[in-house]
Amino acid sequence: MISGVNLKYLWRLTHLIVATGLLAACEAPGGMLDSRPDIELTWERAVVALPSSRGGEAPFVGRLSDAGVAKRVASYPLGTRLPTVFYSHGCTGLGNFEFFRALARAGFAVIAPDSMARRYRPLQCDPKTQTGGFNLFVYDFRLTEISFGLDRLHRLAWVDRSNLFLVGISEGGVAAALYRGDEFRARVIAQWTCSGAPIVEGLGAPRNEPVLAIVHSGDPWYDATKTNLQRGDCGAWFGGRSGSSSYVLRGGSQHDVFTSEQSLKAILEFLNANKSRAQ
Repeated sequence: MISGVNLKYLWRLTHLIVATGLLAACEAPGGMLDSRPDIELTWERAVVALPSSRGGEAPFVGRLSDAGVAKRVASYPLGTRLPTVFYSHGCTGLGNFEFFRALARAGFAVIAPDSMARRYRPLQCDPKTQTGGFNLFVYDFRLTEISFGLDRLHRLAWVDRSNLFLVGISEGGVAAALYRGDEFRARVIAQWTCSGAPIVEGLGAPRNEPVLAIVHSGDPWYDATKTNLQRGDCGAWFGGRSGSSSYVLRGGSQHDVFTSEQSLKAILEFLNANKSRAQ
């Protein structure tokens, strides 16, 4: 005979098993529980852009796991190593694919990990009010994604390890500014001022690494009526850093700097100027 207490226990256990099964089904295709760390998912869902292998061919843009990547790489001459941009996206996720295509047309490969692939990835910003800083630990996420991505990047035979560049925008620009590693030849910080609370302010790049910073003078995210802490530009943190430039685009009251032809030209010139010619 089963007591009322045992019946109640079995009822709870049954519901727990059912709920666990549903959760597992949501975690991965086919109902299989995906036990991989979240950081691996950011790389698996990375977006890649690759240059053409022949005249008139459009750049390839897709997921790193797409079959098109291997097909495009196979079309290159044997032993090809591509200068590669590691792209750290903003607080709302991946975009700017036209920027990726522009880099690819200039001969650069682009790899952009997807931070939003994490199972638990809260927004630290509100695009409607153009304010941020709600979950400051997210910046730890972003720095870890750069370190992990570099490890995976070095496993790709078509990447020129002597020509790696870091480009970050907005939230990703914070990560690009703070990352302390010396793996990159140069880095671009877009849509960020390098100023603010102690956890985000400053520039962590090695002293001998050139930096290009670009921000609009009227960027609404850093408007003086919202906060005085984040006003300015990253140039204030250069300290005489050789080969570095800080562009403040005048007359613009928008966040996105990639709508400016001046920005794209400055970025391409900067990357090419810092690219090693030895292959």
